[in-house]
Amino acid sequence: MAERFDRIWHNARLATLRESEPGLGVIEQGVVAARDGRIAFAGPQSDFPANADAPERIDCEGRWITPGLVDCHTHLVYGGDRAHEFELRLAGASYEEIARAGGGIVSTVAATRAASEEALAASALPRLDALLAEGVTTIEIKSGYGLETATELRQLSAARALGRRPVGVRTSFLGAHALPVEAGGDKDRYIDLVCNEMLPAVARSGLADAVDAFMENIAFSHAQTSRVFAAAKALGLPVKLHADQLSNLGGAALAAEFGALSADHLEHTDDAGAAAMARAGTVAVLLPGAYYFIRETQKPSVELFRKHGVKLALATDCNPGSSPLTSLLLTMNMAATLFRMTVDECLAAVTREGARALGLSAETGTLDAGKWCDLAIWDISRPAELVYRMGFNPLHQRVWRGQ
Repeated sequence: MAERFDRIWHNARLATLRESEPGLGVIEQGVVAARDGRIAFAGPQSDFPANADAPERIDCEGRWITPGLVDCHTHLVYGGDRAHEFELRLAGASYEEIARAGGGIVSTVAATRAASEEALAASALPRLDALLAEGVTTIEIKSGYGLETATELRQLSAARALGRRPVGVRTSFLGAHALPVEAGGDKDRYIDLVCNEMLPAVARSGLADAVDAFMENIAFSHAQTSRVFAAAKALGLPVKLHADQLSNLGGAALAAEFGALSADHLEHTDDAGAAAMARAGTVAVLLPGAYYFIRETQKPSVELFRKHGVKLALATDCNPGSSPLTSLLLTMNMAATLFRMTVDECLAAVTREGARALGLSAETGTLDAGKWCDLAIWDISRPAELVYRMGFNPLHQRVWRGQ
């Protein structure tokens, strides 16, 4: 009796990204078969059942198949834009100077608070579609531009609404992103609000998959961030952290202490922080778009993370102020060029390790039987082209849940 699948892709070259295989896990004569939205087979043609059948068989004509891409750190949902701040930076103002003068994150808050959920989702759709057009099948979206309960919930709800597109959406509550004007400079009182009112409301709503915070001199301290994380953990929510971006306040180590899924940015992380992340299994999410856009000079130490065996992910950090980037392909090129990451590291960083940074390793990120059939099919001659090219999109077809 023939083995039945819903769909079969054959005559393909596979980059499975399986951790158990060397490099990219390349299979030159490969087949992928889907059943009920999941991968039922991904491997060599020679191992595929000879009697297999499916209503649809797709001849890939030698094209490459990778797992669908994962953008594991974005701020995709927000109101307004910050093009005027870009002009200020070109005239010499620093990111920190703009933030201290009332610009930066806080300037997006007013526009976000004034927008309806429908307006927030509608304005995010072009950004989302740009990412999907490059093969993204899973995306993380943070709140953090409400800085009060109702708007934070509205942002998270708008983010979830984007999941009506064929894409997996994970959401992170980022109430501890910046200090709102009405807090009058009292960070501790605002953190009281985050822990005692906002976080419980978010947990009750079921709209967040994780809790994030921004630990920095212009944001929140080690002690304040610890309070947010303790409250999140008490509510059963995993944590992630914007850490060590502009200075080393020990963010990487704090993230590791709380078993964070990821610590992100990490330009100033030291040896102790990297070692702590390795012990905790916390993924390092590097964000070269922000490094490039705000003209940082301190690079994250890729060598340090390699030395300690910390897993490396990459993301666009798509946001209005410091990384208005909607290309994960360009992100890979930036990581290779600016941070000297290898092709294999870059491709793993936007598939397997991006999934790990979201706690989704069991569901996506590699071509393994049982995982969601989320694929990117490419018109390329070798995987290095995905990292090498700039401003060029060789996506042939994106597959989400086997469709």
